[in-house]
Amino acid sequence: MKSPHDTLMYQEAHAAADVIAQQLIANADLLADLGARLRARPPRCIVTCARGSSDHAAAYAKYVFETRLGVVTASASPSVSSIYEAPLRLEDGLFIAISQSGKSPDLLRSAEAAREGGAQLLALVNVEDSPLARMADTVIPLRAGPEHSVAATKSYLATLAAVLQLTACWSGDEALHAALQRLPGDLRQGWEADWSALDTGLRDVRNLFVVGRGYGFGAALEAALKFKETCGLHAEAFSAAEVRHGPMALVGAGFPVLVFAQDDGTREHTLAVAREFRERGAQVWVAAPGAAGPDALPLPPGVPAITTPLLAVQSFYRATSALSLARGYDPDVPPHLRKVTETL
Repeated sequence: MKSPHDTLMYQEAHAAADVIAQQLIANADLLADLGARLRARPPRCIVTCARGSSDHAAAYAKYVFETRLGVVTASASPSVSSIYEAPLRLEDGLFIAISQSGKSPDLLRSAEAAREGGAQLLALVNVEDSPLARMADTVIPLRAGPEHSVAATKSYLATLAAVLQLTACWSGDEALHAALQRLPGDLRQGWEADWSALDTGLRDVRNLFVVGRGYGFGAALEAALKFKETCGLHAEAFSAAEVRHGPMALVGAGFPVLVFAQDDGTREHTLAVAREFRERGAQVWVAAPGAAGPDALPLPPGVPAITTPLLAVQSFYRATSALSLARGYDPDVPPHLRKVTETL
């Protein structure tokens, strides 16, 4: 039987720090040039298009683009173009298609419709000779290398790093550049964090909530997907701003909740939601920089809020590899799934 350290999921997640360090260097000139072009002619809006983990990266990108660039960012539904064949009006817009493989038919049709609608097409893609890359006006290579586990890990984190580097070069934000410079080291430090409480605490459960807000909401979406994909565990992601509405009715004694928080204006409210869950008797784990206590999932203190979700997701991947095996699954070969999903 595999040990947690033997899984491809573990090994590929572990490689993320080195992948990102190399990516930041290799893409520096490309993104400096793209950033200058976008400053000279800013798009009136940004539209993202992706599925699965790539769409969770797009959710993170929305918060990054809107808070650091002030450009309204929305997610496109691929079926609008691939099934309904509706024309898009995207003059002076930036359409960002995100994909590891760059070959899903619905994504390609959406990208084609965006170009026909007047948008500039930017592709964030891991396979540089893919159909999506060939179609795009500009390609930002993720440079994650081959990823063999069905569960995407290093390619997801590389996408988030590419979003940050694009934003830093576009905005000229020196603080964001500094956060990127320290990111590989922060990831290496964060990899050593002990999240074994998650492994033992979720071994026998069937359902849970994953909660985040702002920069951390995409991490919650990604974690919920990976729980389902690799552990056979039904998990649903909610914003800390929304979970007090209808979903709160399901939370009672022993109900498991995983909470992601970062050191920005969302932290106090997110931790207050975690406390409210605990008061209802829920089993709550909190991943936050400097968190302490028996149910804390540690992250290094002092990490910039905008990069904290990368560290949280990396540690989550490591813990989930162990949890998957403990629940009798193989995280590298989830049942009924393939590495490339080609949706029409």
